[in-house]
Amino acid sequence: MVGTVTSAAFTPDDHTRARGTMETTEVKEGGSNRPKWSRQIEFTLAGIGYAVGLGNVWRFPYLCYRSGGGAFLIPYFIMLVLVGIPLLYMELTLGQYLQLGPIHALAKVCPLLKGVGVATVAISFIMCTYYNVVITWALYYLFSSFQSPLPWQSCNNTWNVMENCTDHLSNRSAGTTTASQQFFNYRVLERTGGVGEAGTLRWELFCLLFLAWVLIYFSIFKGVKSTGKVVYFTALFPYVILLALLINNAQLPGAIEGIKFFIIPVWEKLAEVEVWVNAAAQIFNSIGISFGSLISMSSYNTFNNNILKDTLAISITNSVTSILAGFVIFSAFGYMSYLQNVPVSSLAVDGPALVYVVYPQAFANMPVAPLWAVLFFIMLICLGLDSQFAMVEVMVTSLMDGIGSCILKYLKRKEFAVLLVCTTAFLLGIPHVMQAGIYTFQLMDHYTAIVSVMFIAFFEVVAVCWIYGVPRLSQNVEEMLGKKPNLFFRICWMVVSPLFVTIILVFTVLQFKPARYEGNVYPPWAQGIGWVICMASIIWIPLGAVHTLWTLKGSFKERLIKSVTPFSLDKVSKWSREYSGLHSLYPDIAVICTSFSGLERPSKNTHF
Repeated sequence: MVGTVTSAAFTPDDHTRARGTMETTEVKEGGSNRPKWSRQIEFTLAGIGYAVGLGNVWRFPYLCYRSGGGAFLIPYFIMLVLVGIPLLYMELTLGQYLQLGPIHALAKVCPLLKGVGVATVAISFIMCTYYNVVITWALYYLFSSFQSPLPWQSCNNTWNVMENCTDHLSNRSAGTTTASQQFFNYRVLERTGGVGEAGTLRWELFCLLFLAWVLIYFSIFKGVKSTGKVVYFTALFPYVILLALLINNAQLPGAIEGIKFFIIPVWEKLAEVEVWVNAAAQIFNSIGISFGSLISMSSYNTFNNNILKDTLAISITNSVTSILAGFVIFSAFGYMSYLQNVPVSSLAVDGPALVYVVYPQAFANMPVAPLWAVLFFIMLICLGLDSQFAMVEVMVTSLMDGIGSCILKYLKRKEFAVLLVCTTAFLLGIPHVMQAGIYTFQLMDHYTAIVSVMFIAFFEVVAVCWIYGVPRLSQNVEEMLGKKPNLFFRICWMVVSPLFVTIILVFTVLQFKPARYEGNVYPPWAQGIGWVICMASIIWIPLGAVHTLWTLKGSFKERLIKSVTPFSLDKVSKWSREYSGLHSLYPDIAVICTSFSGLERPSKNTHF
């Protein structure tokens, strides 16, 4: 049984007891039990499963295609080495050392920027509400694939617009759309003419969205105990499918032209700042930096786990998977260009259409098409579920860290807390299964995955690398692993990574483009909703800073100094034992919770 997850820091005695107990599933922490991964390989697989997601087979190939093929790979690997790996190491260090979710971990290292922790949880929760619709579409395609011929192979269907539909990929005339495009637009989505036309609820997608959330709930409802078992399949199975698809695609006519486009750079593209910004954004979105999930998952590690090995395993596997998926997708692009008799650079690729239009269109013309379709969409579902596990888990962990005793007093079991989170996310995702769902999906993805994440990453780097400081971070690593991080990581934490993140943020703002779908810019009122969605996560950063300065005692200068001074772990551990782990960002919440147990109110000088 998973006990109450508390936010108490380990004392030195706790650290001693934790060392060498990889087989122990629970470790005493501040007078309570915090669940642990049953085996350390489960954390590694869960981290890989979270990092390796739909972005590897959708966003990475799309950005690579839009950025000139091989030219994108150069800034991508530079960003991976100088930004991605160092910041992943930083996040895993925080989670494992403090044994906390992102909210309380960031509150400890820098009280002034404690809102960054809330922002990471907020952005993860917002993303999981709309990200699951991608899994919903994959389920629809999966169930539609058990027939021959595949329903998107011909124009002889009730949903096709016959006057501009073609099932012949070669010699297409202007203004025509393929059977695959029409299946996605008019059968799966039944989309309306724009975001202003909501349309009706797509009941088939609604039921599949519910099924997707059922799968997620029963995969994580026991916490890391159940998730650890599921990831053995969901993290490993996609590689079997990718390899099978690559072997098949490489034998198709024209495949070599697509692969050449993928690996041979268009050198002029390197002079475009947007290519570098896209590469950095892909690293953040793919690895999952600034989403809080990796901090949350690493908080369930034993204290002396070798996080450097996990860092390298997660980041390198993620990038190798992106490259593997690139070969799979671009070999299919080469086949498409061969069938259409156009250059690879002239194919129409936009957002989700890469996965749900272009690729199904490609394997519709392959031998044994239904088999490849079933395998491909099972792979997509596995990739999507892994990422969803982590985004939901970070919300649950943060709730249990903060007001776990209150939750358990009313809900009795943690499983019901997980059910509450999943149900809420399911209800918030219903607009995406309306007929205008593709427009709301694209709007949220634009303002969440691109805009919000870069702001949060910047303030997280400032809080940890500059305010908490590289010396303290290095000391934390030394306590856990017995030696300090090497000079490369210390230089990256101190100078290189913050500099790159700052530059990326500046250009993200300067080169910001409004959300659009298929070339059509969203109307001003929709853009306004997008900014509200964006602010739903970012707003916690200034609110947290104001709250910290307001609650501290002394002159403004004294408050400012205290606000950038990390908490004493010994003091926080003592307070945690006295209050049974009821940490909260706001003392009033702690007062409500502690009133049930007759505990004293924390002093006014106690702040989170």
